[in-house]
Amino acid sequence: MSVGKYRKEHNCLNCGAQVEKHYCSDCGQPNLELKENFWQFISHSIAHYFHFDNKFFQTLKPLITQPGQVTLDYLAGKRARYINPVSMYIFVSIVYFLIVPKAGGNHEKETKHEAKVEAPAKEATKILRDTVGKELEEMGLSKSIISSAVTRISHSLSIKEFKKLSFKAQDSIIKNLEAQKTASNQDSIEEILESYRGFHIIKQDSTYESYLSRQSKLSADERDNWYERLLKKRDISINQKSSNGFWSLSEEVEHYRAKQYFLLMPLLAFFIMRIFRRNHIYYLDHLIFTIHGMTAFFLLKIATVPLQQYVFGPDSYVSTGIKWLVVAAVIWYMYTGLKVFYQRTRSATIKKMILIVVLYLVAFSLSEMVIENLIYYFLA
Repeated sequence: MSVGKYRKEHNCLNCGAQVEKHYCSDCGQPNLELKENFWQFISHSIAHYFHFDNKFFQTLKPLITQPGQVTLDYLAGKRARYINPVSMYIFVSIVYFLIVPKAGGNHEKETKHEAKVEAPAKEATKILRDTVGKELEEMGLSKSIISSAVTRISHSLSIKEFKKLSFKAQDSIIKNLEAQKTASNQDSIEEILESYRGFHIIKQDSTYESYLSRQSKLSADERDNWYERLLKKRDISINQKSSNGFWSLSEEVEHYRAKQYFLLMPLLAFFIMRIFRRNHIYYLDHLIFTIHGMTAFFLLKIATVPLQQYVFGPDSYVSTGIKWLVVAAVIWYMYTGLKVFYQRTRSATIKKMILIVVLYLVAFSLSEMVIENLIYYFLA
């Protein structure tokens, strides 16, 4: 396909350098005539499109089917056939955030969990201590710091689930915890109770008037001050908006998901670098590997989420099966990519993969908690 008529002059119109043949050796611009007819303009545009399209599919196939290989080829200098990792990531992430959040939001349901929320938090604490504790100690962190961090993370997880419960379910859990505290007299239970009571009161005060009525029954020393009343008024307003369907914290958080993924990517690359520090390669190489992996994850979600939401329905058995297939695909892709790129044994790769997943989930949960608090206190 012709891309236009080349100029007879040998000066580059872009940078002014001498052009020996058809392309400038300094800036790479083709030495084409400025004026072109309609068909030349269309032909030129289509050529550029299919050049990108061709490189996209040349990158897409090995990126999905051969985890880690595209990164190895790119770092080895075989770059002409592939799209730049950052360009690929930006393009795919734009498609991802145009499709996936909207698909998930159309069928979002508010569920009431009537079971206790301590069990998931305890399970998360056990996993964090048993799986990650030893590795973090080897990285130089003291046991006291690790224990404190794990406790706070599990506490945050339990609070997040507690806030979703109905007023009656919250009241039942608080009574059970109070009975446990009386029997065991543990300070950790009291800390959890204080947090739960605060959110339980927010649930109770459905209107600002009911809050003021409850405050009037308290003694002067027990009443909230003017600043606490101001915060309470804002919290009640947020809860009313959420319950009326005018505002949803989860939807607001989803708007910041692109920034969250993007900001966590360098941190994930740092985790991988520290865990595979014996490979003695540059941080940028780890980051490129991470970018390729995140791009593949986005592509997988782009292909599966619309099927779950629009074709089969979010609650169907097929969608549940797709969900578990996605989990299996992510595990396979991550394991294969780490093994190919870092050249470790099967057992070492699995062990390090588990550590990477746990560290990333911890960082993801903490960053999401920060985003929720920022939205909750400043944007709502």
